[in-house]
Amino acid sequence: MPRTIAVFTGNRAEYGLQQPILAAIDAHPELDYRLIVSGAHLEDDFGRTLHEIEADGFHIDAEVKIDLPRDTLSATPRAIGSGILGMCDALEKLDPDALVVYADRFEGFAAVIAGTQMGLPTAHIEGGDLTEGGALDDTVRHAMSKLAHLHFTTNAQASTRIAAMGEEDWRIHTVGFPAIDNIMHGRMATGPELAEAYGIDPAKPLIVFTQHSVATEYDESARQAAPAIAAMRRLAEDGVQVLMTYPNNDAGGRAIIEALDAAMDGAPETLQLHRSLGRYNYHGVLALARDPAARVACVGNSSSGIKETPAFGCPTVNIGARQQGRLRAENVIDAEYDADAIYDAVQRCLFDDAFRATCADCSNPYGEGDAGKKIADILATVPLDKKLIQKRMTLLGEEQDGWFR
Repeated sequence: MPRTIAVFTGNRAEYGLQQPILAAIDAHPELDYRLIVSGAHLEDDFGRTLHEIEADGFHIDAEVKIDLPRDTLSATPRAIGSGILGMCDALEKLDPDALVVYADRFEGFAAVIAGTQMGLPTAHIEGGDLTEGGALDDTVRHAMSKLAHLHFTTNAQASTRIAAMGEEDWRIHTVGFPAIDNIMHGRMATGPELAEAYGIDPAKPLIVFTQHSVATEYDESARQAAPAIAAMRRLAEDGVQVLMTYPNNDAGGRAIIEALDAAMDGAPETLQLHRSLGRYNYHGVLALARDPAARVACVGNSSSGIKETPAFGCPTVNIGARQQGRLRAENVIDAEYDADAIYDAVQRCLFDDAFRATCADCSNPYGEGDAGKKIADILATVPLDKKLIQKRMTLLGEEQDGWFR
């Protein structure tokens, strides 16, 4: 009888990374999935992106509403609490054999707490990464790793960090970045499809822009976004096509949305704002960069600008500190919260042929694809027994020369 694997998703970006895993589980003869949808997927203000999931042909088995009524830091722990309660109900109803949770967001944190405290074998994807820029991602991600029973990492450095946390080696599997699976299989919009959907000309300079809030500086979100938005308007006035999208539903996100909405007043036709492009279209825009004649750039502070753009050879401007410390390729230019600096960095991405050539030839530190199949194969064969559930610490704390090792 196939194992039933519950998969949790709480927002659009996370789902885009999980889709290859879901597809691999669905295709595996020894596995069935139960999809739990939560967070921003269920919110109209953030695009109600559960429709994207349904459009991909996946059935949704449970919806977990998370209460996030206010745009403040105190709302986040309250949301985690409501998420835990909702996940307990969903997991009791679905009764899966194991749970899969992604990355580092508060919705996933709630899911991992519920699953592990219910004694459910829980796999964590993308643990061990570093983002030291104040988004609280590191602390949440590392906490999720310590709770989880299996670790699927995107790179060898991340695997080493998880081992350094005292996790047993047999629990850790370096599988690569799941989003690369879809990229390698060409599952993305074509130039003509993008032209029809957004009225853009793929032959002209094009930017895709997303800036999220930084949790520890959430009250500065609008101020931090203002220079980037000003740079986007200036570029649009120069004739550059700019596709801006809404941020995640983190604390401070709604302030950024208000600033984005305000920027559209009197904006040139070359500036567009969308709640979400969806993975298919987003990757399609980045893929245009593979044409040496195309001038495309990714701008903002999303992790996708660091982890997915190398697969396309797409130049990237990373704004601020949100992705500080994250492993990256040679296609990334860092810029502070300064409109002129951001504008100049984008100009280099679009028109500096030497840098564009470097981007086209950069190697991706996050693997070459097939992560979904690797994860599904392990989920189908790993013993779901007491040894998996009862974790042990590998670091004994023995003193050597005055230090505890």
